[in-house]
Amino acid sequence: MRSAQDIIRLGAIFIIIGFASLFFGSVLSSVQNGGSNNFGGLILIGPIPIAFGSSPEITSNMLWVGLLIAVVYLLFWRGHR
Repeated sequence: MRSAQDIIRLGAIFIIIGFASLFFGSVLSSVQNGGSNNFGGLILIGPIPIAFGSSPEITSNMLWVGLLIAVVYLLFWRGHR
């Protein structure tokens, strides 16, 4: 049986690996496409999504993902109370 510290350490390692793979993936994609990449992001403040992107298509996709996350969050929050 693993202790709580081992599980926390393992989770931190997975997070670091995830950030590193995202970083290196974006760098490799930029090099292969000659520097013309589209990007988008999503900021959640509570259940309220704020979407941004380099093109309207990506921005609308980010907004839909944010709305989906917000609905799932609200369903779980309502069911938990």
